[in-house]
Amino acid sequence: MLELRNITKRFPGVIANDRACLTVGAGEVHAILGENGAGKSTLMRILYGAYQPDEGAVLIDGEARQLTSQRQAIACGIGMIHQEFMLVQPMTVVENVILGLDGDIGLRLDEAAQRISALSDHHGLGIDPHARVADLPVGVQQRVEILKLLFRDARILVLDEPTAILTPQEAASLLDTLRKLALQGRAIIIVTHKLNEVMAVADRVTIMRDGQTVRSIDPAQSNEGELARLMVGRPVGRTVVRPKIQPGARILSVNGLRVLGATGGEAVCGVDLTVREGEIVGIAGVEGNGQSQLVEAITGLRRSSGGSVMMDGRNVTHATPLEHARRGLVYVPADRRYVGSIAALGIDDNAMLGRQEDFTRGWGLFRDRRRIRRHAQELVERFDVKTPHIRFPAGKLSGGNLQKVIMGREILRDPRLLVVEQPTRGLDIGAIEYMWSQLLAVRGQGKGVLLVSAELNEIRSLADRILVIHRGRFLGELTPEDADDELLGLMMAGMAAKPGTGPMPDRPRN
Repeated sequence: MLELRNITKRFPGVIANDRACLTVGAGEVHAILGENGAGKSTLMRILYGAYQPDEGAVLIDGEARQLTSQRQAIACGIGMIHQEFMLVQPMTVVENVILGLDGDIGLRLDEAAQRISALSDHHGLGIDPHARVADLPVGVQQRVEILKLLFRDARILVLDEPTAILTPQEAASLLDTLRKLALQGRAIIIVTHKLNEVMAVADRVTIMRDGQTVRSIDPAQSNEGELARLMVGRPVGRTVVRPKIQPGARILSVNGLRVLGATGGEAVCGVDLTVREGEIVGIAGVEGNGQSQLVEAITGLRRSSGGSVMMDGRNVTHATPLEHARRGLVYVPADRRYVGSIAALGIDDNAMLGRQEDFTRGWGLFRDRRRIRRHAQELVERFDVKTPHIRFPAGKLSGGNLQKVIMGREILRDPRLLVVEQPTRGLDIGAIEYMWSQLLAVRGQGKGVLLVSAELNEIRSLADRILVIHRGRFLGELTPEDADDELLGLMMAGMAAKPGTGPMPDRPRN
């Protein structure tokens, strides 16, 4: 059904794709694996018409096509679901599905809703066309994205990190849906870093490295260890050793913290937590359950409506981010491109963000470019950032390398407490291994880490204590030994509390 033949794409100073090839048949689930910066996203954007190749050809049903726009790709039966959903939250499902379509379908909402209901029933998606997207769980929103493609009769479906923010149960349901779509004769392409999912659902796997396709194999004839080795070109450790450390003094103490959400209701409903020296405390939860508002209130980016935040015994509830940083509390946000960095600036300028006053001369009137360059070079070398030079724009780095810049910047501040949110989302297995080692190194230095993650393996591997958040409340505290995937997944979905903690809490009012 699809062939990408000898695709080459060049950007200034970078060859993103170097004679890359991909063949996907009808009825096939095809996974694409590779490190961050291996060229996967560029190749998929060429398929989806967002980029045009410098060399090579795109063939659909054996016929060469010039895909000069995404609209043209859609017309050829190609649909793409991005890692960050392209949904308008205040609108209904039917309004989102027909958004951007040609013709007068927008004037016939009832007709569109009937067709959506029929598609939903036929594919077992269970979606109400009149539901408001903002009211739907993340897993259902993922199915709305699939429904958009089915409504447009897409025959080739591309999904970028489709399970990044899903619970284990939601991820299993999605993979089952993809398998059913493939059995109907569609071609399914998933770009993912989760090797267990590749082994579970993929018929074939194409591995990319340095812009080239190095192998295309049947996962049934391979294993997770071999796939990881092919991705990064070396054996990769898939487990970590978390040395036993006796926690020290209390660094952070949060008591009865309440935070309002965007609509006026409570996003965080009176939570308590502590972090001690030499300890990683993990907060597990599906995105959108108050964890972002919680860490923003802790780090001074959002005002709380009640409760207190104590740092080393001092009340810092309403301190500014700069005041927090001076006391040793630093933050690595989930959104690395739009919150954690300034995309248009070089690595050198991004490396000093938050510490600009430390890199000046002449009574603070001028930047000390020499010190800035030395600092950036130290960060690049110590944290193994792959870049042509330190002036390279941060926004053009791969996700893994940009995360290294942000994580390295905050670690070089020598913090007392590192608050880090979704540190490995969208990163390849090699970058994940590196990020985990850095977090454990911070812990080993006797510092505290507050880790917010939806990746259950990450939480279980790194955290000394695990708190599960759902609708702004903690449903219990677990040890890594107690926290199996099933229990964690059920708690994240609000379908269970820690055994022995009593009934489920009521849903807060919005």
